[in-house]
Amino acid sequence: MMATSEAVLQVIGGSQPCLFGSDHSFRKFGSSHTCRSFIRYRKKRVSKYVNFLNCSNTSYRAIRVDHFLNTRQPVHGNIAQSYLRSANCKCQRADSVSSTASENGTGTWFVDNDQSFDAVHGNTPSVLQFETVEELKVGEDFQSNGSLPPNGSVQDALNRIAENSIEDEAWELLRESMVYYCGSPVGTIAAQDPTSSNVGVLNYDQVFIRDFIPSGIAFLLKGEYEIVRNFILHTLQLQSWEKTMDCHSPGQGLMPASFKVRTVPLDGDDSATEEVLDPDFGEAAIGRVAPVDSGLWWIILLRAYGKSSGDLSVQERIDVQTGIKMILRLCLADGFDMFPTLLVTDGSCMIDRRMGIHGHPLEIQALFHSALLCAREMLTPEDGSADLIRALNNRLVALSFHIREYYWIDMKKLNEIYRYKTEEYSYDAVNKFNIYPDQISPWLVEWMPNKGGYLIGNLQPAHMDFRFFSLGNLWSIVCSLTTDDQSHAILDLIEAKWADLVADMPFKICYPALEGQEWQIITGCDPKNTPWSYHNGGAWPTLLWQLAVASIKMNRPEIAAKAVEVAEKRISRDKWPEYYDTKKARFVGKQARLFQTWSIAGYLVAKLLLANPSAAKILITQEDSELLNAFSCAISSNPRRKRGPKSSQKTYIV
Repeated sequence: MMATSEAVLQVIGGSQPCLFGSDHSFRKFGSSHTCRSFIRYRKKRVSKYVNFLNCSNTSYRAIRVDHFLNTRQPVHGNIAQSYLRSANCKCQRADSVSSTASENGTGTWFVDNDQSFDAVHGNTPSVLQFETVEELKVGEDFQSNGSLPPNGSVQDALNRIAENSIEDEAWELLRESMVYYCGSPVGTIAAQDPTSSNVGVLNYDQVFIRDFIPSGIAFLLKGEYEIVRNFILHTLQLQSWEKTMDCHSPGQGLMPASFKVRTVPLDGDDSATEEVLDPDFGEAAIGRVAPVDSGLWWIILLRAYGKSSGDLSVQERIDVQTGIKMILRLCLADGFDMFPTLLVTDGSCMIDRRMGIHGHPLEIQALFHSALLCAREMLTPEDGSADLIRALNNRLVALSFHIREYYWIDMKKLNEIYRYKTEEYSYDAVNKFNIYPDQISPWLVEWMPNKGGYLIGNLQPAHMDFRFFSLGNLWSIVCSLTTDDQSHAILDLIEAKWADLVADMPFKICYPALEGQEWQIITGCDPKNTPWSYHNGGAWPTLLWQLAVASIKMNRPEIAAKAVEVAEKRISRDKWPEYYDTKKARFVGKQARLFQTWSIAGYLVAKLLLANPSAAKILITQEDSELLNAFSCAISSNPRRKRGPKSSQKTYIV
């Protein structure tokens, strides 16, 4: 009662309470401790070097803002086989975490140690289980005397209050997920589920590059750039820089899937500790799959940071330029593959388990195309970059043609495939990949709308994966991998198949789910990827932000707004789960973590972009006139011409 009275007096007196419990204590601590940075090499019995990114101090105590996770878990996997990159860090005082709630008009403050008031559902237990002060912002919905405006309705006012309350809760949870290294924010953990006892064991307490992207975009749109800048530079320092012949080590240029800030004893002083950044390149991941998409997302976020903050000094740094080139060289390296698409193994992207997406999955191709465009925009002109930029441009033209021509499917193309001739041997073959018409599944014949189309999930010899993969299609719109007509057709299909792709919670990761014997063979009887669950047709709220960017780019934001409205009915009440199960997304995922950070951040980014559509330009890439001309030449030339003399220029099969 005493605490409540004091809090109310603070509000009346005009002082704003701290909504995020880690502000003052940690800033105070961060300003008093000192640390030095150095590179330390530890040689293990297997003759590997573990390069720790160190920040030591003699009076260190763990700096955390999350209230539920123990950061002193044992190291996952064999550290001797980890490739912990060295880096220098400058320890500095962490910037204060600013409050997102501000009183606008006449607001009501509710203060309670154990509960917070929910305007829609009544009193519910506090999510974070610590003393909070929550404001229900009424804004212009109420007059100064507290009455409704003449032209308003009670339901409309309550709906606006509920929306504001959900956003405030989301911002609070997002800030609570922030991870600090040497007193500075460097990322957000994957989930902070207080009901799960094995979050740390299953690496949900780590900072994932893939998962941080919507968090980083949310902070950029909010004008908070420090955490994104720190994330970019620290993950760069974890990048693998050395070529190795050891099959258990990452290839040169590979970015880690995730990292964790660990506190370890300082050598030679048992009373002192130090912080280290411990990356995971897939050595400890389920299935031991290397993260192909991490480096591609890193390039996309780097460009977004520069466009949003105006700070181009980061992308112009020598180490950052080197990091970009290393990622590009890894992706553009010569191999046995004959196509301009990127050849990867199963589980190399958001779908990180066996789901039959090995080969040339659409999601990787869309991110690859986007990263190539972003990198070309950021690379500084110099002699060493000329060959790389030339190869990049050639790949962009070939990749665009290949995806638009061979991955696209609508009713017209489906009819063509239905009448394909097979076993064609010649340079002028129509059925270039020897696709058998019997591959067309009955579900597709019934599901394909008369208006609309999409990019298939994969293409390989004698194989077309006709499943609709959401992230690949949405990001193909964002990065202009599809034409304008194709982009609109994808959105047309989403509207036509709203009940399947959105249903009770947006957005299906893929459609349809693998079932029966097909599920057994393709997934290996994966008990987590059962039909209509997890990656196998589950619904992922984080996909809201990609839907928002794609809809805004095509000047159809009402599609994303409608999906956000669907999500707001449940997502907060369901405690921000990782994914939803069943064909209509009616149940919270059977193994879904609650308070999943990228579910929270995806919602926030969608709301911020819908409120300010022009901000989406930091993510959107457009084809320039030079690339369009090159693509037109590729289209106008006869793709069925017979083989002639070898050209001096490097070419790709289209």
